[in-house]
Amino acid sequence: MADVGETSQQLRKYLDPGVLARIRGLEMRTRLVVEGFLAGMHRSPYQGLSVEFHQHREYVPGDDTRHVDWKVYSRTDRYYIKQFEEETNLRCTFLVDVSESMKYAGAAGRGGRLNKFHYAACLGAALSMLLLRQQDAAGLVTFDEDIAATVPPSANPNAIRTIVHHLEAASKSLKAKTSIETVCRKVAEQVPSRGMVCLISDLLVDDDDAMLRGLTRLRHRGHDVMVLHVLDDYELTFPYEGNTRFLGLEAMGELIGQPRSLREGYLASLNRYLADIQRRCVGGRISYMQVSTADNLGAALSRFLAQRIAVGRKAASKRR
Repeated sequence: MADVGETSQQLRKYLDPGVLARIRGLEMRTRLVVEGFLAGMHRSPYQGLSVEFHQHREYVPGDDTRHVDWKVYSRTDRYYIKQFEEETNLRCTFLVDVSESMKYAGAAGRGGRLNKFHYAACLGAALSMLLLRQQDAAGLVTFDEDIAATVPPSANPNAIRTIVHHLEAASKSLKAKTSIETVCRKVAEQVPSRGMVCLISDLLVDDDDAMLRGLTRLRHRGHDVMVLHVLDDYELTFPYEGNTRFLGLEAMGELIGQPRSLREGYLASLNRYLADIQRRCVGGRISYMQVSTADNLGAALSRFLAQRIAVGRKAASKRR
């Protein structure tokens, strides 16, 4: 694990105070009934369920003082909360794509604009921080062809340090292809309790059908599945001019061509693909939102959270 100085630098890199301030008053909502006990906004269907002690975590303002372990306080003079195996609140696991295509950042010299990975990592880190402030649990899976690293969901406020540490470690690789179906299958096996799973990726895979099967598998396991589809604005607008050499990522070779002759066909194909992915996600009750690296991070997160609040309210009204 990184030392304190390195961790602080990583927190600043992925958690912009201005972005966090913009989403401070918003909430992460789920359309599902959460498994486990929660006294807050997410209602458990299992009231009175007997639970087993799991771990301690430090007290944060707003915690129910009935769960303070006074024996630990008498020994340490510090407040700790007793957590139980089923006291999960809302669990959200962020699946962040760390494949080679995520290092794309359009044309060179664009004023330091974030590449797709850094943008995706900032989205995941900010949403994780929001969940932890809600006293909910955030976890991380970084992946390319397979799972690269896993941070189990935790409600401990210090979990954000572990999450950004793994995001920073992933930023130094970004060299393999993507297999979202494989990762979804493994996550479905590793995450037994129903919760939220948020995929943050450019969705550049060899087989769209396989990817959708993987996401559907998570839905069938009872998870509330979300997709944040991150694309570079150059991918979305194709603003290239003049004779251009396009270098493929993830072993796709290269192409030399005139962008003007390619633009119309490329954009038409891209828009059909985007419409199809969105239609199939929505049809499978998978939340979908496309974001561009040109979008302000705070604005993109606010839009996403507003969508989640609307979904949560709609689901709650159906349960009444």
